Amino acid sequence: MTDKTGQLLGHSVVGTNNNLDAAANFYDELFALFGVGRILEQPDRAVYFGTTMLEFGVTNPYNGDRATIGNGNMVALRARSRDHVDEVHARAIQLGGTDEGHPGPRGPNQDGPYCGYFRDLDGNKLLVFHAG
Repeated sequence: MTDKTGQLLGHSVVGTNNNLDAAANFYDELFALFGVGRILEQPDRAVYFGTTMLEFGVTNPYNGDRATIGNGNMVALRARSRDHVDEVHARAIQLGGTDEGHPGPRGPNQDGPYCGYFRDLDGNKLLVFHAG
């Protein structure tokens, strides 16, 4: 169910087995390209980034088990433009992420969604996209 703003998603969280500081620094650099910074830090546990509309967290799993990546799971980040998609994707790779699909148009129409896919330092898959 959506709220009055039409927003469906409240927050997303990915796990880390890397040094939490390294994982958080990856997202510091990446989310700076969106004008988003840290909003909550739980020492040795989790770091959350976001706005009043959306939160994204990187965390050590609460149960103490290893974080695992989900096959078929992905977090999507909405970009301001196609150039912004290119910028975010390139920065993710510069920061040590891995390319999962170079930015470009997807689907049968060149005017359709423009997407770039990458994995973070722990292997979590993210999509940065601009629709239309």
